[in-house]
Amino acid sequence: MTVTLDMTRENANAPPPQAVAGASARASLVGLGRGELAERLTQLGVPQRQLRMRASQLWRWLYGRGVSDFAEMTDVAKGLRADLSQAFDIARPEIVTEQVSVDGTRKWLIRLPAHGGQAPADVEAVYIPEHDRGTLCVSSQVGCTLTCTFCHTGTQRLVRNLTAGEILAQVLIARDRLGDWPGGTRPTDAPVPDAQRAVSNIVMMGMGEPLYNFDQVKQALLIAADGEGLSVSKRRITLSTSGVVPMIPRTGAEIGVMLAISLHAVRDELRDELVPLNKKYPIAELMDACRSYPGLSNARRITFEYVMLKGVNDTAAEARDLVRLLKGIPAKINLIPFNPWPGSGYECSDWETIETFAEIVNRAGYASPVRTPRGRDIMAACGQLKSASERVPAWKLRQGADQSVGEPVG
Repeated sequence: MTVTLDMTRENANAPPPQAVAGASARASLVGLGRGELAERLTQLGVPQRQLRMRASQLWRWLYGRGVSDFAEMTDVAKGLRADLSQAFDIARPEIVTEQVSVDGTRKWLIRLPAHGGQAPADVEAVYIPEHDRGTLCVSSQVGCTLTCTFCHTGTQRLVRNLTAGEILAQVLIARDRLGDWPGGTRPTDAPVPDAQRAVSNIVMMGMGEPLYNFDQVKQALLIAADGEGLSVSKRRITLSTSGVVPMIPRTGAEIGVMLAISLHAVRDELRDELVPLNKKYPIAELMDACRSYPGLSNARRITFEYVMLKGVNDTAAEARDLVRLLKGIPAKINLIPFNPWPGSGYECSDWETIETFAEIVNRAGYASPVRTPRGRDIMAACGQLKSASERVPAWKLRQGADQSVGEPVG
């Protein structure tokens, strides 16, 4: 049975009213690097000789213990704790709803406080439990720029980029709700993995195009992978892109996580329709970037995601073309049965068609698992995420946008 919890009445992690309003909100420390934490401590008058130690203390409490109140930092001097609580914030954003699927998948609708003069915004994160792992699907933007025609998120225009702290907050909230901190208690209302950590894997596959928010995504993922904090192995972090070709080399060199490509077609004319970004970065350019991805090897394969659309991209001929397209790239192909959403004009391929497609890819030597749809009953499956946040005017987005990757493709 699907369960939906309204968290707005009894949400212990909700920010105070002034934080939601944004007028007098304290700056958050979540998402800052160690050097930035030291700078904030300098502002409070912490002596230079103590900065490294104090920054490390904050780091361990934030990401190793998961505290959301300075008062819980028991090895930090009381006076400094009081100063920190007056000047800064480490509270979680508000959880509006938590939905639990019949298969144990969880979806959180998270309300982010006002940011950069913009109104509060909603974003979704999804947790998928399996017997040996727990995967958290994290969003990088509110809405999306790319308008992929098979994706529900693509029907919501971009509202804004998330900060590193807002990206990390999704991980912190998931660990809170799953009892995944030292001494935490696992929930009993749905299955959780038979594993040491409830959140063992992170995938940047939620709302938005991560490589159009590169700097903030980079900061968040490097903090997530830090061995003294959240300590998620880079081999267990996957960034999925629709193909922002110029940023792919930087992803490998500067972040070093696993790469996934949202491919879905083997011909430019079809991919132009399914993934409009292809008009700017066609398939040949995308494949060249994949072949030269830093660190690419059989142990660090690229995952190619391929949604199975009935009568659109699912023929045996297209399976053979896919094999030829990926020649020379250490790769795995995830075949994704299309997850329907209201108003979509697509249907999922028949199971026999999917099996035939997978068999052709397998015979060529590529792993081609068919991704089991999860959380369909709570609209949490791949391609189904969408919040109710309103799009802001384009001129406001341009004011606050990171221009390092050029203009987004709408």
